[in-house]
Amino acid sequence: MMTKKRSFDAPRVNMKEILRYAGGGDEVSVRDCLAEAEGALTYNVCFAETAISVKDDTVELGFASVRSRGLAKNLAGCDSAVIFAATVGVGIDRLIGKYNRLSPSRAVLLQAIGSERVESLCDAFEAEIKSELEAARVGTSFRPRFSPGYGDLSLELQRDVFRFLDCPRQIGITLGDSLLMSPSKSVTAIIGIAKK
Repeated sequence: MMTKKRSFDAPRVNMKEILRYAGGGDEVSVRDCLAEAEGALTYNVCFAETAISVKDDTVELGFASVRSRGLAKNLAGCDSAVIFAATVGVGIDRLIGKYNRLSPSRAVLLQAIGSERVESLCDAFEAEIKSELEAARVGTSFRPRFSPGYGDLSLELQRDVFRFLDCPRQIGITLGDSLLMSPSKSVTAIIGIAKK
């Protein structure tokens, strides 16, 4: 399957989520940080659809075979899946690094903003792809997105996802030896697709 890339406008901000990620704080400080971060954020996703099969605790993704009870349960009844990677870019990492030295409390708020922004990007992409697929394939249903490292799904799957999507070339995400992504505010996930 061919990997596609999409860029998004900034999704709507969820202030409650930012404050939850930050462990508290005030909206005035968050809005100030948001204003500074705005120019540093980009919203990019790369994705591809692949045929899948599930047998017991083993999921065949077309580009990898993985054992995970959680993923197998999530994808039960699905015959394909959208694999995607999303990032809000390296600019937020640079701001966080700057404020780690100058103002650790501001760095915490920027960390929270980065986390909320990438999750909001994932939500926006998920809503858009579901809408497109529902329009093209009547009677389609979807499973909640499921990411490597969640539950019993090994983070090792990241290596296969990165090869499959060609994340470095598509949207500039790299994967370190410790399986941490750079930029840090990046996500990979699987969305199962089934016939109703």
